[in-house]
Amino acid sequence: MAVEEEGLRVFQSVKIKIGEAKNIPQYPGPNKMRDCYCTVNLDQEEVFRTKTIEKSLCPFYGEDFYCEIPRSFRHLSFYIFDRDVFRRDSSIGKVAVKKEDLQKYHGKDHWFPLQPVCADSEVQGKVHLELRLSEVITDSGVICHKLATRVLECQDLPIVNGQCDPYAAVSLLGPSRSEAKKTKVKRKTNNPQFDEVFFFEVTKPLSYTKRQFDVEEDDVDKLALKVDLWNASNLKFGDEFLGEVRVPLKVLGQSGVHDAWYFLQPRDNGNKSVKADELGSLRLNIVYTEDHVFPTEHYNPLRDLLLQSAHVEPVSASTAHILGEVCREKQEAAVPLVRLFLHYGKIVPFLSAIAHAEINRTQDPNTIFRGNSLTSKCIDETMKLAGMHYLRVTLKPIIDEICTDHKPCEIDPVKLKESENLDTNRENLRQYVDRIFNVITSSGVSCPTVMCDIFFSLRESAASRFQVDPDVRYTAVSSFIFLRFFAPAILSPNLFHLRPHHPDPCTSRTLTLISKTIQTLGSLAKSKSANFKESYMAAFYDYFNEQKYADAVKNFLDLISSSARWDQKSIETPIMLKEGFMIKRAQGRNRFGLKNFKKRWFRLTNHEFTYHKTKGNAKGEGALCSIPIENILAVERLEEESFKMKNMFQVIQPERALYIQANNCVEARDWIDILTKVSQCNRKRLSTYHPSAYLNGHWLCCKLSADTAPGCTPCTGGLPANIQLDVDGDRETERIYSLYSTYMAKLVKMQEACGSKSVYDGPEQEEYSTFVIDDPQETYKTLRHVISAVQTLEQQHMQYKRDKFRKTKYGSQEHPIGDQSFQCYIRQQSESSTYSI
Repeated sequence: MAVEEEGLRVFQSVKIKIGEAKNIPQYPGPNKMRDCYCTVNLDQEEVFRTKTIEKSLCPFYGEDFYCEIPRSFRHLSFYIFDRDVFRRDSSIGKVAVKKEDLQKYHGKDHWFPLQPVCADSEVQGKVHLELRLSEVITDSGVICHKLATRVLECQDLPIVNGQCDPYAAVSLLGPSRSEAKKTKVKRKTNNPQFDEVFFFEVTKPLSYTKRQFDVEEDDVDKLALKVDLWNASNLKFGDEFLGEVRVPLKVLGQSGVHDAWYFLQPRDNGNKSVKADELGSLRLNIVYTEDHVFPTEHYNPLRDLLLQSAHVEPVSASTAHILGEVCREKQEAAVPLVRLFLHYGKIVPFLSAIAHAEINRTQDPNTIFRGNSLTSKCIDETMKLAGMHYLRVTLKPIIDEICTDHKPCEIDPVKLKESENLDTNRENLRQYVDRIFNVITSSGVSCPTVMCDIFFSLRESAASRFQVDPDVRYTAVSSFIFLRFFAPAILSPNLFHLRPHHPDPCTSRTLTLISKTIQTLGSLAKSKSANFKESYMAAFYDYFNEQKYADAVKNFLDLISSSARWDQKSIETPIMLKEGFMIKRAQGRNRFGLKNFKKRWFRLTNHEFTYHKTKGNAKGEGALCSIPIENILAVERLEEESFKMKNMFQVIQPERALYIQANNCVEARDWIDILTKVSQCNRKRLSTYHPSAYLNGHWLCCKLSADTAPGCTPCTGGLPANIQLDVDGDRETERIYSLYSTYMAKLVKMQEACGSKSVYDGPEQEEYSTFVIDDPQETYKTLRHVISAVQTLEQQHMQYKRDKFRKTKYGSQEHPIGDQSFQCYIRQQSESSTYSI
């Protein structure tokens, strides 16, 4: 979800690898071990949780998490919890990284020391204050000064123990000031509207004596206003602290008026600092990305150059290929290139062109596509994007079974447990391999068309290049579909969204053995047993040393790489797109029934949207409600005022709307996105909707009384989109621009290499040897166009920054006082008297 800023869209995303924790303090009981899990939080809102690693003080998680961040935030935090079956889970420590510090750790493995979790430091949100100093004449005619403090509202306060009933306590800080004035409690909201005014006397009238009033308080500049936010709790432990703000009265200046937003700050209670590693440490790899995307016309020159890449001769002189040459890692270039070409329907000709060029450079058919080239990385990325649902429908049922059943499959005699039998384990493993092999080789008709078109091109290019090798047309395809698609998905199902978490060590070992066997079966190698270093694997593979397995692989590869592939996709089987627990409000299908809220298990397929009483019911026929996809007329957010509940959205049907609360803001956005995509092409989709609920006989938003009244707000759906892939072409072009800008020095170096090759016909200079340059003149021409387009975009970004710096007010709702990232930005701009373009 993008934030609009004066015609420019800002996207935030984060990709996190949660590695492991070490040196967690021992449990005080006799067992000493802990059952730990890790959460990822945007400020105080949990958006992801790892699985629990039992009985360990150095838990290994090995989990990846990616999300688009749908709101502003101040800290990306990680909490380590110790699970407790009888009481609330206890927090061991946390890592909190400020938003402005995320770039320091970008893409690097880093050990972060765990810090103590203290209620006084767990704050988020902001408050809007207005201060006004005025003269007041008393009844006796004496002039004194009074400070009027208006607490208008707060936003984004944390939800504590499932509720937020906030109030503010306002006090004036000085030598003899201690009384606090409180606002009313606002129930069930984390965005309270207070709009209450409190008065404080800040200058003594002449009738006061020294004993009653301290002389130091005459100086207004030495006073400060303190505003504390609290959550009114019904628990015996008292109200929970939500954050505070201290405003020195010298901000009033000559005008005597100050109106600003402030970020809430933690309270300093003088707690002792914890020694490094006293609570342990956590290994993380964080990649935070912020994309500033201009309107589409700004990207036309660069985008046109990129989309022409497939038709440039030679392809090594194309804009897209040059990006792969200058990037440090080929994966950096592959991700935005593949998404852009898929979006514009140009992926097959582009991949065909670069694959054909790479095959022609390959001397040995046995090494075809073995390296991490731009071609292999782009085809990998295409399979991940286009083939995700294919993987789910093919592998997920049996992967789920393997992870649930925990059958022993260890066949290494050295690792065998005393209670296990080697023959039994071999049979368990053989059955799993057989079943997975059969579902893969019988899934050819379900392989996505775009993948089949790419495989056809690979097969033809390889067969043409190595005509004496009859098997190369198979190995060129199997090196991707088996080696880089099915085998990795079996090995790490969590990375391919087949499982929510990394498997436990025993299951992981089973999946490793299955993956190695499937990879070898698909390779069609001449000597299969030679592929295994371990003798026990070579012995196990004898089970599959039959011609029927090789024939099945070849039939499967022929089917998915045939240009005249028969298509049965009109008989579409349901594909499970998303599922999970959420809270729904009763729809009122029974006229006199209670419209209460209940937790239900929701499932979305490409056919219907259902909810069930429990997760177990979802496997049978027990849907409490089923909404056909064609009956979804719109999917929109529901304003918080409707039920005083966050993260709510509505699925609008012909007769009524289903109101649902997701677990957090990221989940809410994900559900809205996927439901919108799957229903986007419905003929009867609405153009307007009601952003608030229909309660007590009227719509809360427009106050109309008819429950059938047409919507009062335009829908936010947008253009039809493919379920499997939702790409913003402008955003991907912006990311490619950012890469070119980052590696501008290499672009210039490549220009020099082209010049050198054009005038010098001797051995290639070592500093230029890393570049693939088949045609120096054509490559130089492309580089000149690329550098010009990148410099133009760079000028537009610099102009935007200058304009934003001039217009932005520190203390506004967008940039509250205490916004460290904005303060850093101001320092950078003020230190630069000129801008380099």
